[in-house]
Amino acid sequence: MTELIACLSTGKGTWGHVNRLIQDGGFEKVFLITNDYGKENFQKSEKMELIAVNLSQGLNELRDNILNELKPRVKGTEVVVNFVSGTGKEHMALIAALLKMGIGIRLTALTKEGIEEI
Repeated sequence: MTELIACLSTGKGTWGHVNRLIQDGGFEKVFLITNDYGKENFQKSEKMELIAVNLSQGLNELRDNILNELKPRVKGTEVVVNFVSGTGKEHMALIAALLKMGIGIRLTALTKEGIEEI
């Protein structure tokens, strides 16, 4: 089962990148780490879960919040991760949460040639 986890936060045009990655990637499940604004405004599909977290909390608290939200949801031992959207703090918290879960990651992005593992 291929699962995508991506940050959905700030950055001009990054929502479009994430949306295209979801559409073209053929993922069985998609988890988007976002805030309340993203949860309310990003167009959701049936295979997608938008997980709203408080992005202004401290790094350790953010990591623990993401960990607690993802742990019961992620079924595989490896996930595809995309960091085009979001901040460094959000990315660090997500990586730390996945590592604490013992989950392997494959970094993937949408390029001129299509979806590629980085």
